[in-house]
Amino acid sequence: MSSAQSPRVVIVGGAIIGSFCAWSLRQAGFAGPITVVEKDASYQFSSTALSAASIRTQFGTAANIRMSLYGARMFRDIKAVFGDEADIGYRERGYLILGGHDQVTQRLEAVRMQRSHGADIRVLDPGELAARYPGVDFGDVGIGTLGVQHEGWFDAWSLLSEVRRAARRLGVDYVEATASGFRTHGARVTGVELSNGEVLACDFCVLAAGALSGRLAALLDIALPVVPKKRTVFSFKTPFKASELPMLFDSSGIWVRPEGEGFIGGIQPPAEIDGDADGDFEPHHDLMESLFWPLLAKRIPAMEELRLQRAWAGHYEVNTLDHNGVVGPHDELGNLIFATGFSGHGVMHAPAVGRGVAELITTGAFRSIDMSPLGWARIRSATPLFESIVY
Repeated sequence: MSSAQSPRVVIVGGAIIGSFCAWSLRQAGFAGPITVVEKDASYQFSSTALSAASIRTQFGTAANIRMSLYGARMFRDIKAVFGDEADIGYRERGYLILGGHDQVTQRLEAVRMQRSHGADIRVLDPGELAARYPGVDFGDVGIGTLGVQHEGWFDAWSLLSEVRRAARRLGVDYVEATASGFRTHGARVTGVELSNGEVLACDFCVLAAGALSGRLAALLDIALPVVPKKRTVFSFKTPFKASELPMLFDSSGIWVRPEGEGFIGGIQPPAEIDGDADGDFEPHHDLMESLFWPLLAKRIPAMEELRLQRAWAGHYEVNTLDHNGVVGPHDELGNLIFATGFSGHGVMHAPAVGRGVAELITTGAFRSIDMSPLGWARIRSATPLFESIVY
């Protein structure tokens, strides 16, 4: 059968984004060969496996809100999607995002926009916050916003396992190999070169390699502004007991949420030590005492006493232009489709991105959610679509 009759898709990157692209193609009726290239089938260093795995609708970009809503609805109904045995531990406890007194007007405008796109956000003043969350110091807080539904956290490894298993059942082929280059002819990518010397011919190439996507794009002389940045997660126990505490995004820059019998949390490192990760997975241990712990104890005084259990680091695929994903075809290599650069939002947006990529390949356009604002055009023109709510 010729490629015109049975187009071939090669997806570079087999973690959560790449796997949802593959599975969604089958859901959309795509019958041609699909090959997913994943350099490490153990996924031990993948951003998916090391993610804190949460989902929120409180974004400053409309497409992100709609993608989150789609993902949250899938997570709620995960057994209907992947079968009765599917369990990703989804807990819909919301995000509580705090702002100072000088941010009230700005945050209220953001909530109006979020609600206009279907997000269910409640605004809490300092008095309401104190009554609802005893033990948390809201003295310097002017506003809190809480996702009443469609926000929470889940097990990313379980989600990846489910979608990967489902994709393989539908005939998707996973190849453990490293993509080392691309073949092109005219205005098309014709093949993906592997480090073992094999070349996978393709009619569509999806670049979903996470934090490594920028370096792979460079092999095509494409300046994709996606780089790996190391982010550390601290797991700890503390006398403070608040099992119903939501994911807390503090105005200081820290985040914390319940996990098992304790908590996990973190903070973005200062710019001077936040270089490209380059394979570095050693946690930023010093951030615990120098930044995270003091700010945490200020917000929740009982957490001044804590016992660190462990820490781990993963890589964010940071789009340095605007902290938003890049979804859609390249303007010159029209069969090269980007699905990368989500800057910490990839796990929550994977279901929607997978569906969007499948629609592009099977129909030539986005049909369900308009992701065109996240397309390559803004990268080409260096016109950022800034995501204003970033942690």
